This record gives sequence, structure tokens and C-alpha cells, in this order.
Amino acid sequence: MNRGSGDGRGGVNLPALRGHNEALMLDLLRGAGPAGLGRAELASRTGLTPQAVSKITARLSADGLVAEAGRAASTGGKPRTLLRLVPDVHHAVGVQLDRDELRAVRVDLAGRVVAEGGGPLDFGAGPESVVEAVVRAVARVGDPAGLPPLGVGVAAPGPLDHRAGTMGRVTGFPSWKGFPLRGVLQGRLGLPVLLDKDTNAGAAAAAGAWLRAAWPDADAGRVADAAPDAHAYPFAGGGPRTCVYLHVGTGLGAGLWLGGEVYRGERSAAGEFGHQVLLLDGPPCRCGARGCVEALCLGAVARGDFPEAARILGEAAANLVALLDVDRVLLGGRVVAAAPDVFVAGVGAVLAARALDPARPVVALAGAGVAEGAAELALGPVFGRAG
Repeated sequence: MNRGSGDGRGGVNLPALRGHNEALMLDLLRGAGPAGLGRAELASRTGLTPQAVSKITARLSADGLVAEAGRAASTGGKPRTLLRLVPDVHHAVGVQLDRDELRAVRVDLAGRVVAEGGGPLDFGAGPESVVEAVVRAVARVGDPAGLPPLGVGVAAPGPLDHRAGTMGRVTGFPSWKGFPLRGVLQGRLGLPVLLDKDTNAGAAAAAGAWLRAAWPDADAGRVADAAPDAHAYPFAGGGPRTCVYLHVGTGLGAGLWLGGEVYRGERSAAGEFGHQVLLLDGPPCRCGARGCVEALCLGAVARGDFPEAARILGEAAANLVALLDVDRVLLGGRVVAAAPDVFVAGVGAVLAARALDPARPVVALAGAGVAEGAAELALGPVFGRAG
């Protein structure tokens, strides 16, 4: 295997792995944004020969996935031709299922939202009702020209089995246990479907925010957050780092982005953050335990005490930071959206007070939603990442 020196993601000069090399090339061009990269840069970063790069980019160009982006300034020789990804040639759909609402988005290959919709959802009405809602939502955000999406990512409340595509015993909704949501939706939609927890999709969305910042907005023709603020775009100017995404909505959970990918654990059960006990013999939680961070935090929200909710969330986050040594804590969900400054400041204050190291993690808003993250996970295979 001939590996490049750039980021360690080497290509392979073997015909049998043509798909891997094409995905690797597309991933690099996606990260480069509209400015693109030259063939020599692609060869250097992948470790592939110039001949292999030329053949692969020719195939990608023939498929409409890659186009010329102009020429680089001459350094004395012939100006280099730059290549770029063509984002709007394909799309993916992401769907977020919450306990009381649904949101769906269609994104292009750069992760930009080109269509969205949503509405109320009764998760307690049972699987059949929710399946019908998802099918309708995917149709509503579909390509007007009729081009089917590459795949559909569905983000749902956990616990669930990501590998098997089945739902677990969602807190408060026991009828969902064992329901094969992924398989049923694949049968109804006739498309590849990925099922994951909403918090994992949120982590994927947050980690990919820096990529979307490099591409012109799909509607307005501008560069999205051309000078992004770290408060909103924590990864601006560089690739994803190790982080945790904390989602506060109708429930409370965490998504873990470790080692450059979503960490799900051996049984897809990682991130059940909301049911760590903070107060022994505290108020009952709907999971059956007492004193869980979810019960305490959402109880404060119900009283309208957002500073107290942020403090409780911060205490639980500090436990997670001490355990995993992450460098980013990203916040999202409808409750956070209702008082973003309160939550960023409150969680940050607790982490600062409990920090054992001066280099404490940055606290920021996630910068993207769960539905966008579900679509990002569905796009993963295009860019050489498992869903």
C-alpha cells in the first residue's frame, strides 16, 4: 500500500479498490471547496501515482462529479488545472424524528440544505404511523426533477441498534422495542436507509460544520459564514477534532465524535448521557431511576429556570469531559436554541470551575441540526466513510 504523507489517508494503486480511491478523491475535493485542487496535489495527498489520479478524475468528470475550477497561478511553468467537486449532481435526505415533531432536509454533496420541511409527529402513535410520516416527508423534500437521493439518513431517539437497524426500548415508548425501522423504510422508499440515534447525527453535523463553511450557500450564492465565529462554528479553519455533542430537547443525550468518527460502542448504546445519576434519591426519571441529569435538567426547564438547567447540564458535561478528555463540547436541540447564550455561558462556567487542566474544552453551539447530520451520515459511503 502506497500511502501519502498528508493526513494519513492513503490511496491504493490496485484496480480492485477503484471505489476506495474514487471516494478518497471526492472527499479531498469536498474539503477543498470551490477553489479545488490540482492533480499533483491530489497525488501527493493520496500517495497515488499521477497516472492513477488522472484516470480516476477522468472517470469522475465523465460521471459529472468533478469539473474544472480554473487554473492556478503560474510559478514559471504551465499553469495547473484545478478540479472541484460538483455538489448539486447528487443529493441525500436526512430525517429527524423527535417525540413530538419531524424535520426533513435534502442536502447536496457539500452538505448544503437545498430543501427542508417538517411538522408535528406523535411518536407514541406507534411505528406504522411514524413510517407513513417519514415516507411523506421524504417525498416533500425530494428533487423536483425526480432524481432519487443517494440515501436517506434517519435520526431517532435512542436506544437503538444502529447495525441491525432496529429500535430499542425508547424511554416512555415501549411499543417501539425491536421494530425494524431501517428495513421497513428501505422497503417503502426503495432507497438505502441508515438509522442512527439523534445524538450521533448531531455529532456528525457538528463535526462537519467546517466543511459546509467552505462552500457557497446553495440559495444565496454566498460563502456560508465566510468569517465564521468560533461560538457558532467551532471547527472553522480546520478539520474535526474530538468532541461531544449534547442534545437537549424532549430528552437529553450525547453524541461522541472520537478519532474522527462517531463512536457508538459495541451495542450502539454509547451516549446515553441523560440517564447518569447526579442526585441519589432525587426526583424520579421516566427511565425508572432517580436523580438522572435528564430529569433534573428538564425539570429546571419546565420551571423556566434556564440558568439552573445550564448548570445541571454543565455538571454532567464535566463528568464526561473528565472521562474522555475531549476538546470541544457542542450544544444543540430546541431547549438550547431557546436560550443559546445562557447554555453556552452556564456550561462553560461549570467546566471552568471543575477543570483539572488549564487547557479546558471549548463550549460552543453545534452550528448544524440533527436532520443535517442524518443526511451527512447517509452521504458517508460517497466519501469513503462508513455510515
